[in-house]
Amino acid sequence: MILVYILMSWVPNARDSFIGELLGKLVEPYLAPFRRFIPPIMGMIDISPIIALFVLRLAAFGLMSVLHYIFGY
Repeated sequence: MILVYILMSWVPNARDSFIGELLGKLVEPYLAPFRRFIPPIMGMIDISPIIALFVLRLAAFGLMSVLHYIFGY
C-alpha cells in the first residue's frame, strides 16, 4: 500500500480520487512519525517512506525470527 501511495504522488490528482484518499487514510498514520523526524532532502524529495518501508521490513523479519524461535519452524 505504501508503494502504491508513493507512486500515486507522481500522477496529478491521483491522491484526490477515492482510492487515493482511502490509501491516504491507511498509510498516513504510519508515515506521519517518520515525516516528523526526517525532513525532505533539498526541500522536495521525501525519503521518509523509504525509511518507513525499511523499518516495516525489519519488524517483519524480527517477528518471523521470534515465531521461528517459539514454534521451531
